[in-house]
Amino acid sequence: MQVFNTKSKIIITCHKWLSPALSKEVLDLGFVIDRTFQTGVEITGTVVDCIKLNLNLRCASQVMYSLKSFVCNDPNELYKNLVNVAWEELIAKDGYFSVTSNVFHPTIQTNLFANLRVKDAIVDRMRDTTNSRPSSGSELTGAVVYLFWKHEEAEIFLDTSGETLAKHGYRKLPGKAPMLEALAAATILSTKWNKTAPFVNPMCGSGTLAIEAALIATNRVPGLLRTNYAFMHIKGYLEEYYLNVRNTLAAQIHQPEGLKIIASDLSDKAISIAKINAAVAGVEDLIEFEVGDFAATSIPQEEGAIIMFNPEYGERLGDEVELNATYARMGDFLKNHCKGYTGYIFTGNLDLAKKIRLKPSRRIEFYNATIDCRLLEYELYAGTRRIDKIESTNQ
Repeated sequence: MQVFNTKSKIIITCHKWLSPALSKEVLDLGFVIDRTFQTGVEITGTVVDCIKLNLNLRCASQVMYSLKSFVCNDPNELYKNLVNVAWEELIAKDGYFSVTSNVFHPTIQTNLFANLRVKDAIVDRMRDTTNSRPSSGSELTGAVVYLFWKHEEAEIFLDTSGETLAKHGYRKLPGKAPMLEALAAATILSTKWNKTAPFVNPMCGSGTLAIEAALIATNRVPGLLRTNYAFMHIKGYLEEYYLNVRNTLAAQIHQPEGLKIIASDLSDKAISIAKINAAVAGVEDLIEFEVGDFAATSIPQEEGAIIMFNPEYGERLGDEVELNATYARMGDFLKNHCKGYTGYIFTGNLDLAKKIRLKPSRRIEFYNATIDCRLLEYELYAGTRRIDKIESTNQ
């Protein structure tokens, strides 16, 4: 089974509503998208293509290579279909593999049972063909097999990523309620930032937005922060190709002249955490960290600059009554001190967003875990055009 040079369906998954940003990333890498959906995109390619995708993508979660699709009505049919797959050509007999799944079928009460039937099929096939069997467990450190089974349609994949790509590997200290790295990257890629103008991030918390901005501006891909992927544990792994791709990506890192990324927070502890995370990501020297109230944040006056807030929104942290005043102050700060900027506020509370008292030019939909969120964009004109129009309709 020559998966490294045989084309098949590839599903690239992402968190809900990140697919527009993910689609642009995939297209920019030169791939053709066959289908786009809320939580991912579908393309056609080989496991070699999966190596490139895993190393480059900022907004993805998993890169799945399809091995087989089939009709399945019960766990016995699942086993019979999978025991006929040539697993000995994919997994080393002394290797290690794990199974993950999403199953929506009345005969399956828990995904763990479906995972067990997949594992049994793989182990029995390997034992019959090699007189040996690989180890298996829940850790995603070796080869990973993924089952999707909904109604009568089932499909088995090689998950070429293993651990999720949505976590970029630098956040050793997360801080309070941190934004997922893939989500942070997607929100930045959805802005009008040109990657060379100032990027200002008040209320930076553990620094995720500022760090992702620095990674994007310098063309550092998150794959360079990671050394283990599931594709490395598939038989026939092309290590030389992987190293060539990695070296090429490392050589493409650059620093725009005069780049200014400013991150501030009221908490000394938050800034300390953000500095540690930035150092792990290799971008600490590119970010100017400030301790203080957001209204005291430095605002460089340069064309094309953006300012981006990710405030608390009362769902998990913070008291909504106190946040009313905070959101009103954010609006005043944008209006009075950020003229010429494009402002962005990411929030999961549209009632609080009304307190900003500025009319957004765009509302971009995202999800933060299960919370329906918006990235609100504000054109903060430097001239005589009014920016303080109070929105009279619901956000």
